[in-house]
Amino acid sequence: MKGTLAQVRSYERSVQLLMVNQFTINLGFYMLMPYLATYLAGPLGLTGWLVGLILGVRNFSQQGMFLIGGTLADRLGYKPLIIAGLVLRTAGFATLGLVDSVPALLAASAATGLAGALFNPATRAYLAADAGERRVEAFALFNVFYQAGILLGPLVGMVLTGVDFSVTCLVAAGIFALLGLVQIRALPARRGDARKAAGDGGREGVLTQWRGIFANRPFLLFSVAMIGSYVMSFQVYLALPLEVRRLSGEGRFGTAAVALLFAVSGLSTILFQTKVTAWCKARREPGRALTWGLLTMAAAFVPLLLASAVPVPGGGAGLWVLAAVPPALSALLLALGTMIAYPFEMDTIVRLAGDRLVATHYGLYNTICGVGITLGNLLTGVVLDAARDAGMSALPWLALLALGLACTTALYGLHRSGRLAPVAAGGRAEPASV
Repeated sequence: MKGTLAQVRSYERSVQLLMVNQFTINLGFYMLMPYLATYLAGPLGLTGWLVGLILGVRNFSQQGMFLIGGTLADRLGYKPLIIAGLVLRTAGFATLGLVDSVPALLAASAATGLAGALFNPATRAYLAADAGERRVEAFALFNVFYQAGILLGPLVGMVLTGVDFSVTCLVAAGIFALLGLVQIRALPARRGDARKAAGDGGREGVLTQWRGIFANRPFLLFSVAMIGSYVMSFQVYLALPLEVRRLSGEGRFGTAAVALLFAVSGLSTILFQTKVTAWCKARREPGRALTWGLLTMAAAFVPLLLASAVPVPGGGAGLWVLAAVPPALSALLLALGTMIAYPFEMDTIVRLAGDRLVATHYGLYNTICGVGITLGNLLTGVVLDAARDAGMSALPWLALLALGLACTTALYGLHRSGRLAPVAAGGRAEPASV
């Protein structure tokens, strides 16, 4: 950790602040969100479809508005959008803790989602701009802070929710309010590049900019190819916990085994992200590093596939090992694949954007991957149900392995064809050395 902190201190103040910013955002968000559904269905007594609607509105308002948020960041500057998102998240979380009517809960949920759409593209574009040639290393450190917030947030939220869920909401809102004040005072202003993108002819219109981005075929192909990485990594929250519960039941051991998944994923990233990135950067081109990252994520489902061929013990230590070890190993491999891919992924978006309208590109990328995650998780759920009904426990892992291999092949094809090369000034990809 000392080496990681030394690396952080080597960057200018804005980059350091953005990393702390992301840790705090995730801390506040994951204090509250894992317990929101239980609160809505329990103390508030809402029906299942209303709970799903409220949570779905949050996701839709975020994924659907990423492109708008990125565009505004490029046109108005990164700092105003970061602060606006923090203010909106403060209001949304405070409202969730103070109201009990469905319309107010829907509005609060939409506000929390829209907040993410405002500050996420702006934060990443700001980080890419101020990190300069050290973008890859900066995004590796960014992921360390990101995962630390995810790891710590639910633990803090569990303690606060034990008192009252409204306390959790208000504390989370207070964290975002304090963070907003810090950004206002300490974060330097940094404008987007919408004017630069227009060249000497003045500022381009939004539709003109969007048409240019949607005509960037390598960027769109890369975005689609990377959907699988997000679907696979999300299985730490979906398929892996369900597999643990299927084998171990709902008792104390099952709860501990699920917690182990999150601990393995988060701690491995915190401890090894910078080392993995340094190793990959010294030995691999960005396109090859991305390919190896996705291949590692695909391989994460092999332990579960092999375990599905083992007869399930009736109980005892054998059952515990089968329920805990293969999912934990899969979580570790998913984390490793993400560690390999994520910094190069964020850097590739900047390069494919030609260093123009970076926040807008991040916004569209997030929307494409977000829609892909939603569809991917829906299909994963269908496969999990079909596997359970047919008694074919290997089916979900075969499907996820096939998805990973397909996305790895697509990404490798993009790399080999030179489509992941930097965009030249004229908007065309430069030839890649392969």
